Amino acid sequence: MSTPFLHRPPRFPHAWLGFLVGSQLVVAWFWWRLGAGWGVPLMVASHLPFWWGTLRPGSQLFSPVLTRLPIDERVVWLTIDDGPSDDTPALLDLLDAHRARATFFLVGERAVARPELVREIAQRGHEIANHSYSHPQAWFWALGPVRMRREVDRAQQVLTQLGGTAPRRFRAVVGMANPFVSAPLKAHGLTRTGWTARGFDAVAADPAAVVARIERDLRPGAIVLLHEGARHERNVETLALLLQRLDALGYRAIVPAVAEADSASASTAACIGPGCG
Repeated sequence: MSTPFLHRPPRFPHAWLGFLVGSQLVVAWFWWRLGAGWGVPLMVASHLPFWWGTLRPGSQLFSPVLTRLPIDERVVWLTIDDGPSDDTPALLDLLDAHRARATFFLVGERAVARPELVREIAQRGHEIANHSYSHPQAWFWALGPVRMRREVDRAQQVLTQLGGTAPRRFRAVVGMANPFVSAPLKAHGLTRTGWTARGFDAVAADPAAVVARIERDLRPGAIVLLHEGARHERNVETLALLLQRLDALGYRAIVPAVAEADSASASTAACIGPGCG
């Protein structure tokens, strides 16, 4: 796997602004020359790319989004959103039992309420990532620049303090992110992370149906989107069934940064004698 490819914070977080200003100048010129009959449709059309970039999860219009690992081995990357929750200890036990690793995209205010679980995630060898501070599910896509920065900043501060390491990844709430998310991601060196396969386990209560949907999109390097703490209380069963299917299909569940660190540690431990300096 290519580390530079996996860590891609936005480089030009305000590039969209130039396009917006330029497009509206063009609209204004046509409106002035040809009237509202041309101006209104052109204005609507000029805004469509921004709506598409905001509402489509995985859109890279405003920032890079990682949606798959660049690898051909039968490995997947499990990502678990919305914790910590009452489900967290059981999820950790399941991952341990299957020797699997995962990235937990945690909500800042929930981490503050359950700090012991954040520390447990880190101590068990999993990755902690940023999933906003208050998880404004209905309106995250529409947040202005001040509120957006606050959501990212506060979560980053809390998770760094509790987990001991600054998160390097961010997942937008419901996967949707408007242009204002890019600046705080660059400020914190965060890579926006999407997914390859999802089963809608935040709302679907049938673990078998959820896993079947995920399995349809499984492939080497797939990023799998999971959740914890859903109201239907079936997330633990879903992970248990998914891990069984991954074992049966010959997939390993890894976290890129953790896997690289483990590999480096194993190489160091295995090197004994002259030439190992």
